[in-house]
Amino acid sequence: MEYHQYPKPGKIEVALTTSAETVDDLSLAYSPGVAEPVREIALDPDNAYKYTAKGNTVAVISNGTAILGLGNLGPLASKPVMEGKALLFKRFANIDSFDIEVTHNTTDEFINTVASIADSFGGINLEDIKAPECFEIEKELISRCNIPVFHDDQHGTAIVTSAGMLNALEIQGKALHDCTIVCLGAGAAAIACMELLIKCGAQRERIYMLDRQGVIHTRRDDLNEYKMRFANNTDKRTLEEAITGADIFVGVSGANLLTAEALKLMAPNPVVFACSNPDPEIQPELAMSVRDDLIMATGRSDYPNQVNNVLCFPFIFRGALDVRATVINDEMKIAAVEAIRQLAKEPVPESVLKAANVSELHFGADYIIPKPMDPRLLEKVSKAVADAAIKSGVSRI
Repeated sequence: MEYHQYPKPGKIEVALTTSAETVDDLSLAYSPGVAEPVREIALDPDNAYKYTAKGNTVAVISNGTAILGLGNLGPLASKPVMEGKALLFKRFANIDSFDIEVTHNTTDEFINTVASIADSFGGINLEDIKAPECFEIEKELISRCNIPVFHDDQHGTAIVTSAGMLNALEIQGKALHDCTIVCLGAGAAAIACMELLIKCGAQRERIYMLDRQGVIHTRRDDLNEYKMRFANNTDKRTLEEAITGADIFVGVSGANLLTAEALKLMAPNPVVFACSNPDPEIQPELAMSVRDDLIMATGRSDYPNQVNNVLCFPFIFRGALDVRATVINDEMKIAAVEAIRQLAKEPVPESVLKAANVSELHFGADYIIPKPMDPRLLEKVSKAVADAAIKSGVSRI
């Protein structure tokens, strides 16, 4: 609480980038000098990137309906999280952010509000919006805005998960195409993770997704359109039935939902991503005590292989902003996956070891994903994303 309160309340502030010390400075910054860029932007809207901070500014926007693991606590309660996101944008990619918390009565009202202010920014990062509304919100805003719109809880999680997963499978000697996957959880992150894994080679028919009612299968009549994509034609109904012989477990659900007995049922050399925060679906100590052949990742920083969105979203936006991309498309996401996973295979600089408080890191079971403090992420991931934007035809420059 002291961290968030002192030396002044909050974690971000606005700073000046030009001189404002003299009368002449003020006459340039505001009236009458400001009239000149106004006229230029009126003639060509792209001049806003030249004369304002638009091109290096992201709006971090939430309605507070799914704050971290705390649930629907309202827009204002989400403000510390959105400020934190803005801090990460600045710290890792030197992107200026404004946190915006929207109070609304309907999904359409939220969409209209965000679409109406979108032109003020170079990109929009949606955050902590519950499923299934988040899917409709993102889809509609992408269609209505000509700047990148990115729901980090969906795609950021999916990108980092996919990067780590591909590396873990490589170490385990398995191919994603041949793997049976169990996904515990059916919200925004779960669905986005599975969709991106499919784009990376997984087979949809070999994915078993579970929600609170158990396995999502074709004979259920309580599924929304997003869960229906993962309705499997199967007689499996429970986690234990689904996980028997499975190669991969991805948890984006809740604490301690994967038992040691269920973990024992997995195929040899399994990969377990227990990403619920702050407590994973199974504690790593318990998992390792019953399976000495697994590779495990969590969402926590105090265990190896942290699945952390900060490995992705600052650099996705850095790359997108640098080439003025109109959207963040699948090609850009997959480019980020590949850049992140390849970085984990490179020698780790001493500065990263010091920041991680370890003596050594080598690509292997305990190091499948780069550390968040690795400064090479900025160059490698943002460049890969920018290149993909250019090659796929969504960049303006």
